[in-house]
Amino acid sequence: MGKPSSRSESSTKADRKFEKKLEFYAKVRDTVATLTTQKTIAKKKKLRSRQKKLKAYDLSSLSEFLPEFKKSQQPPPAEFKLNCKSRQKLILKEAKQLSTVLKHSSFQSDPLASIHQHLESTQPVIDEKQKKKNKNGGKKKKDKKTKSSTGPESMDM
Repeated sequence: MGKPSSRSESSTKADRKFEKKLEFYAKVRDTVATLTTQKTIAKKKKLRSRQKKLKAYDLSSLSEFLPEFKKSQQPPPAEFKLNCKSRQKLILKEAKQLSTVLKHSSFQSDPLASIHQHLESTQPVIDEKQKKKNKNGGKKKKDKKTKSSTGPESMDM
């Protein structure tokens, strides 16, 4: 009835440590798997809600009732994808543009005024009437109708 040998005790201790490690790694693997599934589910829900919002704001069906206008404006460029090569070209183009702006005499004399002038010439003009809101926070007033009718009206069913 003495002590068991230290060799068998150390091997069982090592085995227990190894089993603990395996259990820990299994738990970590399970939690990572559940988190990734939860993340994908959340992404799908966000995508669905975005699609519903886009459908709610889709006014293309009203285009047949609106008067047509001349398409003298340039069509927007077809889906500009920004990859490494196009990004480099864009950076070079913008750097050249910036250097020409910085060298310009009107910009050197008064930068803010020249920027303001440039924005006025390039941006569309907004009417002052559209900028102003109503006094009651932009809400329209509803006309109150009188309760008494001004003549006999028939109720057709």
